[in-house]
Amino acid sequence: MEQCRTKIIISGGGTGGHIFPALSIADALRKLEPEADILFVGAEGKMEMERVPAAGYPIEGLPVAGLQRRLTLSNLALPFKLLKSLRRASQIISKFKPDVVVGVGGYASAPTLWTASRKGIPCLIQEQNSYAGLTNKILGKRARKICVAYDRMEQFFPEEKILLTGNPIRNNIHPATEAQRHAAMEYFGLDPNKPVLLIVGGSLGAKTLNLALRKWVANIPENAPYQILWQSGKYYRTELETFFQQLPEWSDASIRRPEAGSEYELRCHQGVRNCDFIKRMDLALAAADWVVSRAGAGTISELCAAGKATLFVPSPFVTEDHQTHNAQALVRHQAATMLRDDQAIESLQTECEALLQDKDRQSLFCTNILQLAKPNAAEEIAREVLQLVPRK
Repeated sequence: MEQCRTKIIISGGGTGGHIFPALSIADALRKLEPEADILFVGAEGKMEMERVPAAGYPIEGLPVAGLQRRLTLSNLALPFKLLKSLRRASQIISKFKPDVVVGVGGYASAPTLWTASRKGIPCLIQEQNSYAGLTNKILGKRARKICVAYDRMEQFFPEEKILLTGNPIRNNIHPATEAQRHAAMEYFGLDPNKPVLLIVGGSLGAKTLNLALRKWVANIPENAPYQILWQSGKYYRTELETFFQQLPEWSDASIRRPEAGSEYELRCHQGVRNCDFIKRMDLALAAADWVVSRAGAGTISELCAAGKATLFVPSPFVTEDHQTHNAQALVRHQAATMLRDDQAIESLQTECEALLQDKDRQSLFCTNILQLAKPNAAEEIAREVLQLVPRK
């Protein structure tokens, strides 16, 4: 007789901030229970439909979509898509027969967890942000366990269900050794005798940060006492190529190296290294003395694990202003500082140049942010998931 295997559905996605934690949880489940049967449920047309199969897991798609902030005809179709998604989720669950369903946030998470809970299947929510969205607050009443990354979450969820586990992160993010920092400086072509400011706005890029950096780089002194490593995002590739070509004294001084089957290019100018996407974020963090970043939950968890002094510029365009709440949670612990998005274009250079000279503040933030790290979050969450599996 074939041994009964544990069956788990992981649902959610829409952005890398949801997909990566979901994959980390799945990998941790596989390590703890290699025979587990794991199925992902995502949103049709979203990046999880490509990223999840590429990581070796099967996925089913729901036709669910998000509400557009502006008035559009697509919003009129949402009730019909939601009903269709609920029916499709019910079909998937009835066929797969999961023992547990995990929701990580994103469009597909709501109909999947709602349907599973109605069928009496144990559910676990992984809430990544410090300010829970409306959907998770509703689903939290039905979930058995809620894994969170911040304190004070009892204002959103039943306290007895909350587990402070942290957010899953990549396993190569940790405080850098001197050898790793040296390797990072060589990799990016940086001067080991000058401090490094790492600026990241996500894989697609952040318009405000890019505008602030364009203003800064256009006027950067030739012998600036610092260096900048700047990820500008794939969406802004053509715009940034044109910008660098128009700089005074610009020459095609770039660093190119083959990586992961494609050419990896760093545009170089006056101590500035710019690229669309940094594939070796572990090395970028190892090189950095200070980081300027948006305040997505996954990004914050990696900065905590790396122990990096950080200036957050939260995006004001995310649902329920999650990023501002995330950043404020660290500011309360004196583990980071924050600059509003509408101040960044005018003030980012001044703020950063002051921070780069403030060694005491850098040391304080590095110490305090590292204390907030939860490097074993994926395994902790996976163990909680397996504890929900009914005994057979």
